[in-house]
Amino acid sequence: MEIEVGIGKTARRAYGFDEVAIVPSRRTRDPDDVDISWEIDAYRFELPMMAAAMDAAVSPATAIEVGRLGGLACLNLEGLQTRYEDPEPLFEEIASLPDEKATRRMQEIYREPVKEELIVRRIREIKEGGVVACASLTPQRVRQYANLVLEAELDLLVIQGTVVSAEHVSTRTEPLNLKEFIATFDLPVIVGGCASFQTALHLMRTGAVGVLVGVGPGNACTTRGVIGVGVPQATAIADAAAARSEHLRETGRYCHVIADGGMRTGGDIAKAIACGADAVMIGSPLTRAYEAPGRGFHWGMATFHPTLPRGARVRTQQVASLREILVGPAHENDGAFNLFGALATSMATTGYATIKEFQKAELVIAPGIKTEGKTYQTQQRVGMGH
Repeated sequence: MEIEVGIGKTARRAYGFDEVAIVPSRRTRDPDDVDISWEIDAYRFELPMMAAAMDAAVSPATAIEVGRLGGLACLNLEGLQTRYEDPEPLFEEIASLPDEKATRRMQEIYREPVKEELIVRRIREIKEGGVVACASLTPQRVRQYANLVLEAELDLLVIQGTVVSAEHVSTRTEPLNLKEFIATFDLPVIVGGCASFQTALHLMRTGAVGVLVGVGPGNACTTRGVIGVGVPQATAIADAAAARSEHLRETGRYCHVIADGGMRTGGDIAKAIACGADAVMIGSPLTRAYEAPGRGFHWGMATFHPTLPRGARVRTQQVASLREILVGPAHENDGAFNLFGALATSMATTGYATIKEFQKAELVIAPGIKTEGKTYQTQQRVGMGH
Protein backbone atom coordinates (compact mmCIF):
# COMPACT_ATOMS: atom_id res chain seq x y z
CA MET A 1 0.00 0.00 0.00
CA GLU A 2 1.35 3.39 -1.01
CA ILE A 3 1.50 6.03 1.72
CA GLU A 4 1.65 9.73 0.89
CA VAL A 5 4.89 11.22 2.17
CA GLY A 6 4.00 14.64 0.77
CA ILE A 7 2.27 16.11 -2.25
CA GLY A 8 3.50 14.19 -5.28
CA LYS A 9 5.63 11.73 -3.30
CA THR A 10 4.46 8.37 -2.02
CA ALA A 11 6.28 5.51 -0.32
CA ARG A 12 5.61 1.86 0.40
CA ARG A 13 5.61 0.62 4.00
CA ALA A 14 8.50 -1.79 4.63
CA TYR A 15 9.19 -4.09 7.57
CA GLY A 16 12.19 -5.31 9.52
CA PHE A 17 12.54 -8.57 11.43
CA ASP A 18 11.40 -7.02 14.72
CA GLU A 19 8.08 -6.04 13.14
CA VAL A 20 6.98 -9.48 11.94
CA ALA A 21 6.32 -12.85 13.57
CA ILE A 22 5.82 -16.41 12.31
CA VAL A 23 2.39 -17.96 12.81
CA PRO A 24 2.15 -21.61 13.96
CA SER A 25 0.34 -23.90 11.51
CA ARG A 26 -2.15 -26.68 12.32
CA ARG A 27 0.62 -29.21 13.00
CA THR A 28 3.88 -29.47 14.91
CA ARG A 29 6.88 -31.74 14.28
CA ASP A 30 9.72 -33.40 16.12
CA PRO A 31 12.84 -31.21 15.60
CA ASP A 32 14.78 -34.36 14.69
CA ASP A 33 12.49 -34.77 11.67
CA VAL A 34 13.26 -31.29 10.33
CA ASP A 35 15.74 -30.90 7.46
CA ILE A 36 17.50 -27.54 7.40
CA SER A 37 20.10 -28.52 4.78
CA TRP A 38 20.83 -26.28 1.81
CA GLU A 39 21.94 -27.15 -1.73
CA ILE A 40 23.37 -24.59 -4.12
CA ASP A 41 24.87 -25.54 -7.47
CA ALA A 42 26.79 -28.80 -6.90
CA TYR A 43 27.24 -28.28 -3.17
CA ARG A 44 25.20 -29.43 -0.20
CA PHE A 45 25.48 -27.98 3.31
CA GLU A 46 23.94 -29.19 6.55
CA LEU A 47 23.39 -25.59 7.61
CA PRO A 48 21.71 -22.97 5.37
CA MET A 49 24.33 -20.34 6.08
CA MET A 50 27.30 -18.42 4.80
CA ALA A 51 29.81 -16.73 7.07
CA ALA A 52 30.11 -13.17 5.78
CA ALA A 53 33.25 -12.04 3.97
CA MET A 54 34.28 -9.83 6.86
CA ASP A 55 37.88 -9.78 8.07
CA ALA A 56 36.79 -9.96 11.72
CA ALA A 57 34.67 -13.06 11.06
CA VAL A 58 36.45 -15.23 8.47
CA SER A 59 40.04 -16.35 8.19
CA PRO A 60 41.18 -19.54 6.43
CA ALA A 61 41.11 -21.30 9.83
CA THR A 62 37.58 -20.19 10.69
CA ALA A 63 36.42 -20.98 7.15
CA ILE A 64 37.59 -24.54 7.67
CA GLU A 65 35.86 -24.79 11.06
CA VAL A 66 32.58 -23.39 9.69
CA GLY A 67 32.80 -25.90 6.85
CA ARG A 68 33.33 -28.77 9.26
CA LEU A 69 30.28 -27.66 11.24
CA GLY A 70 28.15 -27.84 8.09
CA GLY A 71 28.16 -24.27 6.81
CA LEU A 72 29.96 -22.25 4.14
CA ALA A 73 32.37 -19.43 4.93
CA CYS A 74 33.30 -16.66 2.49
CA LEU A 75 36.79 -15.15 2.67
CA ASN A 76 37.34 -11.50 1.76
CA LEU A 77 40.02 -11.57 -0.95
CA GLU A 78 40.63 -7.84 -0.55
CA GLY A 79 41.10 -7.88 3.21
CA LEU A 80 43.92 -8.25 5.68
CA GLN A 81 44.45 -11.92 4.83
CA THR A 82 45.60 -11.01 1.32
CA ARG A 83 47.38 -7.76 2.16
CA TYR A 84 49.73 -9.11 4.84
CA GLU A 85 51.79 -12.30 5.09
CA ASP A 86 51.02 -12.41 8.81
CA PRO A 87 47.89 -10.35 9.58
CA GLU A 88 47.73 -11.36 13.26
CA PRO A 89 49.61 -8.29 14.60
CA LEU A 90 47.19 -6.07 12.64
CA PHE A 91 44.17 -7.76 14.18
CA GLU A 92 45.75 -7.26 17.60
CA GLU A 93 46.33 -3.58 16.89
CA ILE A 94 42.80 -2.98 15.59
CA ALA A 95 41.36 -4.59 18.72
CA SER A 96 43.48 -2.30 20.92
CA LEU A 97 42.62 0.99 19.21
CA PRO A 98 40.54 3.59 21.08
CA ASP A 99 37.23 4.35 19.37
CA GLU A 100 38.22 7.85 18.32
CA LYS A 101 41.28 6.58 16.43
CA ALA A 102 39.94 3.33 14.97
CA THR A 103 38.61 4.51 11.59
CA ARG A 104 41.60 6.66 10.66
CA ARG A 105 44.13 3.99 11.64
CA MET A 106 42.19 1.27 9.79
CA GLN A 107 42.26 3.43 6.66
CA GLU A 108 46.05 3.41 6.96
CA ILE A 109 46.25 -0.34 7.60
CA TYR A 110 44.11 -1.13 4.56
CA ARG A 111 46.24 1.01 2.24
CA GLU A 112 48.64 -1.93 1.98
CA PRO A 113 48.13 -3.40 -1.51
CA VAL A 114 46.51 -6.79 -2.08
CA LYS A 115 49.18 -9.36 -2.99
CA GLU A 116 48.33 -11.80 -5.75
CA GLU A 117 50.34 -14.66 -4.30
CA LEU A 118 48.39 -14.38 -1.04
CA ILE A 119 45.06 -14.71 -2.87
CA VAL A 120 46.15 -18.08 -4.20
CA ARG A 121 47.70 -19.15 -0.90
CA ARG A 122 44.65 -18.33 1.26
CA ILE A 123 42.25 -20.16 -1.06
CA ARG A 124 44.50 -23.20 -1.09
CA GLU A 125 44.71 -23.15 2.71
CA ILE A 126 40.92 -23.50 2.85
CA LYS A 127 40.93 -26.21 0.18
CA GLU A 128 43.55 -28.15 2.13
CA GLY A 129 41.16 -28.14 5.09
CA GLY A 130 38.82 -30.37 3.10
CA VAL A 131 35.88 -27.97 2.87
CA VAL A 132 34.19 -26.00 0.08
CA ALA A 133 36.21 -22.85 -0.65
CA CYS A 134 34.25 -19.63 -1.16
CA ALA A 135 35.66 -16.12 -1.45
CA SER A 136 34.53 -12.63 -2.41
CA LEU A 137 35.74 -9.85 -4.66
CA THR A 138 34.27 -6.42 -5.34
CA PRO A 139 33.05 -5.74 -8.90
CA GLN A 140 35.97 -3.34 -9.43
CA ARG A 141 38.57 -6.10 -8.83
CA VAL A 142 36.91 -9.15 -10.41
CA ARG A 143 38.60 -8.95 -13.81
CA GLN A 144 41.99 -8.31 -12.21
CA TYR A 145 41.90 -11.40 -10.01
CA ALA A 146 39.60 -13.82 -11.90
CA ASN A 147 42.44 -15.96 -13.24
CA LEU A 148 44.00 -16.21 -9.79
CA VAL A 149 40.90 -17.68 -8.17
CA LEU A 150 40.69 -20.21 -10.98
CA GLU A 151 44.36 -21.09 -10.50
CA ALA A 152 43.73 -21.61 -6.79
CA GLU A 153 40.72 -23.85 -7.59
CA LEU A 154 38.14 -21.82 -5.71
CA ASP A 155 34.71 -23.50 -5.59
CA LEU A 156 32.30 -20.54 -5.31
CA LEU A 157 32.91 -16.86 -6.11
CA VAL A 158 30.95 -14.04 -4.50
CA ILE A 159 30.91 -10.67 -6.25
CA GLN A 160 29.94 -8.34 -3.46
CA GLY A 161 29.51 -4.65 -2.77
CA THR A 162 27.24 -2.41 -0.70
CA VAL A 163 24.90 -2.32 -3.71
CA VAL A 164 25.57 -4.33 -6.86
CA SER A 165 23.49 -3.82 -9.99
CA ALA A 166 23.35 -5.61 -13.31
CA GLU A 167 23.57 -2.25 -15.06
CA HIS A 168 26.38 -0.11 -13.64
CA VAL A 169 26.84 3.11 -15.58
CA SER A 170 30.16 4.95 -15.67
CA THR A 171 31.67 7.58 -17.97
CA ARG A 172 35.13 7.13 -16.40
CA THR A 173 35.77 3.39 -16.33
CA GLU A 174 34.73 0.28 -18.22
CA PRO A 175 32.15 -1.29 -15.87
CA LEU A 176 31.99 -5.02 -15.23
CA ASN A 177 29.35 -6.66 -17.42
CA LEU A 178 28.05 -9.20 -14.95
CA LYS A 179 26.08 -11.21 -17.48
CA GLU A 180 29.04 -11.58 -19.85
CA PHE A 181 31.46 -12.36 -17.03
CA ILE A 182 29.29 -15.03 -15.40
CA ALA A 183 28.50 -16.67 -18.74
CA THR A 184 32.20 -17.17 -19.51
CA PHE A 185 33.50 -17.83 -15.99
CA ASP A 186 34.14 -21.42 -14.97
CA LEU A 187 32.80 -21.13 -11.42
CA PRO A 188 29.31 -20.60 -9.96
CA VAL A 189 28.87 -16.98 -8.90
CA ILE A 190 26.80 -15.35 -6.13
CA VAL A 191 26.19 -11.60 -6.44
CA GLY A 192 24.90 -8.86 -4.16
CA GLY A 193 23.78 -6.89 -2.32
CA CYS A 194 20.38 -5.79 -3.45
CA ALA A 195 17.17 -4.80 -1.70
CA SER A 196 14.35 -4.61 -4.27
CA PHE A 197 12.34 -6.80 -6.64
CA GLN A 198 13.68 -5.26 -9.85
CA THR A 199 17.34 -5.23 -8.80
CA ALA A 200 17.14 -8.83 -7.56
CA LEU A 201 15.45 -9.93 -10.79
CA HIS A 202 18.07 -8.23 -12.97
CA LEU A 203 20.88 -9.82 -10.93
CA MET A 204 19.24 -13.23 -11.31
CA ARG A 205 19.12 -12.72 -15.07
CA THR A 206 22.93 -12.43 -15.12
CA GLY A 207 23.13 -16.17 -14.51
CA ALA A 208 24.16 -15.98 -10.86
CA VAL A 209 23.37 -19.03 -8.74
CA GLY A 210 22.44 -16.81 -5.80
CA VAL A 211 21.83 -13.18 -4.85
CA LEU A 212 22.67 -11.54 -1.54
CA VAL A 213 19.81 -9.47 -0.13
CA GLY A 214 20.58 -6.66 2.27
CA VAL A 215 21.70 -3.05 2.02
CA GLY A 216 22.85 -1.60 5.31
CA PRO A 217 21.32 -3.93 7.94
CA GLY A 218 24.60 -5.25 9.35
CA ASN A 219 25.68 -4.45 12.91
CA ALA A 220 28.83 -2.65 11.78
CA CYS A 221 27.36 -0.94 8.72
CA THR A 222 26.54 2.78 8.65
CA THR A 223 25.41 2.92 4.99
CA ARG A 224 21.82 3.79 5.89
CA GLY A 225 22.96 6.81 7.88
CA VAL A 226 25.83 7.93 5.64
CA ILE A 227 24.04 7.82 2.26
CA GLY A 228 20.39 7.21 3.29
CA VAL A 229 19.99 4.00 1.27
CA GLY A 230 18.43 0.72 2.40
CA VAL A 231 15.28 -1.38 2.81
CA PRO A 232 14.26 -3.21 6.02
CA GLN A 233 15.20 -6.86 5.70
CA ALA A 234 11.82 -8.61 5.97
CA THR A 235 10.46 -6.63 3.03
CA ALA A 236 13.71 -6.80 1.02
CA ILE A 237 13.83 -10.62 1.33
CA ALA A 238 10.16 -11.05 0.44
CA ASP A 239 10.60 -8.85 -2.63
CA ALA A 240 13.68 -10.83 -3.73
CA ALA A 241 11.79 -14.09 -3.20
CA ALA A 242 9.07 -12.78 -5.52
CA ALA A 243 11.78 -11.99 -8.07
CA ARG A 244 13.06 -15.56 -7.71
CA SER A 245 9.59 -16.88 -8.59
CA GLU A 246 9.39 -14.58 -11.61
CA HIS A 247 12.87 -15.62 -12.73
CA LEU A 248 11.98 -19.31 -12.35
CA ARG A 249 8.83 -18.76 -14.43
CA GLU A 250 10.83 -16.94 -17.12
CA THR A 251 13.81 -19.27 -17.37
CA GLY A 252 13.14 -22.50 -15.48
CA ARG A 253 16.26 -21.77 -13.39
CA TYR A 254 16.18 -21.43 -9.61
CA CYS A 255 18.32 -18.64 -8.17
CA HIS A 256 18.95 -18.73 -4.42
CA VAL A 257 18.01 -15.81 -2.19
CA ILE A 258 20.55 -15.32 0.61
CA ALA A 259 19.59 -12.91 3.38
CA ASP A 260 22.68 -10.86 4.16
CA GLY A 261 22.82 -9.04 7.49
CA GLY A 262 20.51 -7.85 10.23
CA MET A 263 20.30 -11.18 12.07
CA ARG A 264 21.50 -11.61 15.64
CA THR A 265 19.38 -14.48 16.97
CA GLY A 266 17.98 -17.79 15.82
CA GLY A 267 14.58 -16.11 15.68
CA ASP A 268 15.91 -13.55 13.20
CA ILE A 269 17.27 -16.36 11.02
CA ALA A 270 13.94 -18.19 11.17
CA LYS A 271 12.12 -15.02 10.10
CA ALA A 272 14.54 -14.52 7.20
CA ILE A 273 13.73 -18.02 5.90
CA ALA A 274 10.00 -17.54 6.49
CA CYS A 275 10.19 -14.32 4.45
CA GLY A 276 11.56 -16.35 1.54
CA ALA A 277 15.33 -16.75 1.94
CA ASP A 278 17.03 -20.02 1.02
CA ALA A 279 19.96 -19.33 3.35
CA VAL A 280 21.44 -16.55 5.45
CA MET A 281 24.78 -14.74 5.51
CA ILE A 282 25.87 -13.77 9.02
CA GLY A 283 28.88 -11.86 10.27
CA SER A 284 28.61 -10.23 13.69
CA PRO A 285 27.28 -13.35 15.50
CA LEU A 286 30.40 -15.22 14.39
CA THR A 287 32.78 -12.50 15.62
CA ARG A 288 31.71 -13.48 19.14
CA ALA A 289 33.45 -16.84 18.71
CA TYR A 290 36.74 -17.56 20.45
CA GLU A 291 38.16 -18.56 17.05
CA ALA A 292 37.17 -15.29 15.30
CA PRO A 293 40.13 -13.26 13.99
CA GLY A 294 38.58 -9.95 15.12
CA ARG A 295 39.28 -10.64 18.82
CA GLY A 296 35.85 -9.51 19.96
CA PHE A 297 35.49 -6.68 17.44
CA HIS A 298 33.66 -6.45 14.13
CA TRP A 299 33.87 -4.07 11.19
CA GLY A 300 32.30 -3.97 7.75
CA MET A 301 33.87 -4.01 4.30
CA ALA A 302 33.46 -0.23 3.89
CA THR A 303 34.60 0.77 7.39
CA PHE A 304 38.05 1.69 6.09
CA HIS A 305 37.01 3.33 2.78
CA PRO A 306 39.64 5.99 2.07
CA THR A 307 37.22 8.87 1.41
CA LEU A 308 33.76 7.88 2.71
CA PRO A 309 33.81 5.22 5.44
CA ARG A 310 30.43 3.50 5.77
CA GLY A 311 30.98 1.31 8.77
CA ALA A 312 32.11 1.29 12.36
CA ARG A 313 34.34 -0.95 14.42
CA VAL A 314 31.95 -2.35 17.02
CA ARG A 315 32.70 -4.45 20.09
CA THR A 316 31.00 -7.86 20.09
CA GLN A 317 33.09 -9.72 22.73
CA GLN A 318 34.23 -13.30 22.39
CA VAL A 319 31.89 -15.45 24.47
CA ALA A 320 31.66 -18.96 22.97
CA SER A 321 33.03 -21.36 20.39
CA LEU A 322 31.89 -21.36 16.77
CA ARG A 323 30.25 -24.71 17.45
CA GLU A 324 28.21 -23.32 20.36
CA ILE A 325 27.14 -20.28 18.36
CA LEU A 326 26.08 -22.27 15.29
CA VAL A 327 24.82 -25.62 16.58
CA GLY A 328 24.98 -25.43 20.37
CA PRO A 329 24.55 -26.31 23.07
CA ALA A 330 23.38 -22.88 24.21
CA HIS A 331 24.19 -21.72 27.74
CA GLU A 332 22.36 -18.39 27.48
CA ASN A 333 18.67 -17.67 26.90
CA ASP A 334 18.86 -14.63 24.61
CA GLY A 335 18.73 -16.53 21.29
CA ALA A 336 22.29 -15.70 20.25
CA PHE A 337 23.60 -19.27 20.61
CA ASN A 338 22.70 -22.53 18.81
CA LEU A 339 21.36 -20.39 15.97
CA PHE A 340 20.53 -23.30 13.70
CA GLY A 341 19.12 -25.45 16.45
CA ALA A 342 16.75 -22.53 16.97
CA LEU A 343 15.89 -22.53 13.26
CA ALA A 344 15.08 -26.25 13.37
CA THR A 345 12.97 -25.76 16.51
CA SER A 346 11.11 -22.85 14.92
CA MET A 347 10.31 -25.00 11.88
CA ALA A 348 9.24 -27.91 14.07
CA THR A 349 7.07 -25.69 16.26
CA THR A 350 5.28 -24.27 13.24
CA GLY A 351 4.99 -27.62 11.45
CA TYR A 352 7.38 -27.28 8.51
CA ALA A 353 9.80 -30.06 7.53
CA THR A 354 12.09 -28.33 4.99
CA ILE A 355 13.42 -24.88 4.15
CA LYS A 356 11.27 -24.79 1.00
CA GLU A 357 8.13 -25.50 3.06
CA PHE A 358 9.09 -22.95 5.71
CA GLN A 359 9.34 -20.22 3.08
CA LYS A 360 5.55 -20.48 2.80
CA ALA A 361 4.91 -19.90 6.51
CA GLU A 362 2.26 -17.37 7.47
CA LEU A 363 3.53 -14.08 8.88
CA VAL A 364 1.84 -11.36 10.90
CA ILE A 365 2.80 -7.73 11.41
CA ALA A 366 3.65 -7.65 15.10
CA PRO A 367 5.82 -4.68 16.19
CA GLY A 368 5.19 -5.51 19.86
CA ILE A 369 5.98 -9.23 19.59
CA LYS A 370 9.29 -9.04 21.48
CA THR A 371 8.04 -6.85 24.33
CA GLU A 372 4.50 -8.12 24.90
CA GLY A 373 4.31 -9.56 28.41
CA LYS A 374 8.05 -9.14 28.97
CA THR A 375 7.97 -6.38 31.59
CA TYR A 376 10.23 -8.16 34.08
CA GLN A 377 12.76 -9.19 31.42
CA THR A 378 12.89 -5.63 30.10
CA GLN A 379 13.23 -4.07 33.55
CA GLN A 380 15.90 -6.55 34.65
CA ARG A 381 17.68 -6.62 31.24
CA VAL A 382 17.64 -10.41 31.04
CA GLY A 383 16.40 -12.83 28.34
CA MET A 384 14.62 -10.89 25.60
CA GLY A 385 15.16 -7.62 27.49
CA HIS A 386 18.95 -8.00 27.41
